[in-house]
Amino acid sequence: MMKQTGLRGSGKSGAFTLVEMLVVIGIISILAGLISGAVSAVRTSAGRSKCASNLRMMATAAIAYADDHRGEFPWGSRSSGGKTVCWDFIVAADGSVSPGEMWNGYGVNAVLQCPAYLGGKSNWKNNPYTGYNYNCSFIGKVQGDSGKRSAPARQAQIQDASRTALFGDGQYSGGANKFMRAPERDLQNDGSSKSIRLSGTQGFRHGGKTNVAFCDGHVETLAQSYEYGGKTGFSAPKCGFLSKDNRLYSLQK
Repeated sequence: MMKQTGLRGSGKSGAFTLVEMLVVIGIISILAGLISGAVSAVRTSAGRSKCASNLRMMATAAIAYADDHRGEFPWGSRSSGGKTVCWDFIVAADGSVSPGEMWNGYGVNAVLQCPAYLGGKSNWKNNPYTGYNYNCSFIGKVQGDSGKRSAPARQAQIQDASRTALFGDGQYSGGANKFMRAPERDLQNDGSSKSIRLSGTQGFRHGGKTNVAFCDGHVETLAQSYEYGGKTGFSAPKCGFLSKDNRLYSLQK
């Protein structure tokens, strides 16, 4: 009788055991999670970069607008010829909406939208939303707002253009917003109520970060969301001010 060698038994078919299959499935799940996380991180980074590029173009357009208007930045909102003329959209008397005066002729040929803001609600007075807002506490002027100044700021009034916010990722508990507000009341520039200021916060929606364009044209990505007066519950999750006081908003430093 010949002696068999190298065989562990006729019952071994070569198929995976249950334990081996569970191990393989676990490894595949881990790899899938890593790949999904990497794809999500790349998507977030790409959206943040696209948003920063949009804001850079917007700041350049606003500076060019000011150059053509004796140094005065665009209005946040004003009435003209039966129209409501805002920095981003113009609403005619019949309710029709068209791009604001800053978008065409100043290097920006379309109304730019933040790629990370999906909206869900209309903007002020049923304007379409863009996901962006404009510093109307100190730079732009909303006609009818409280405060002693009667017009937008001029370039010569800004003491440090590199640290004065111009545009940002606008968002608050109600959805979209288009008028950026500073956290502290300023009777000379923006004497608005707390509720108005809380509607002008920024959305920290780019992986917990927010983009802001400054008055010198450069853009920064900021990670810290500051709450109003150090209190909690003042706004929606991932929304807040750029600084805990007016230092990143104000003309005077």
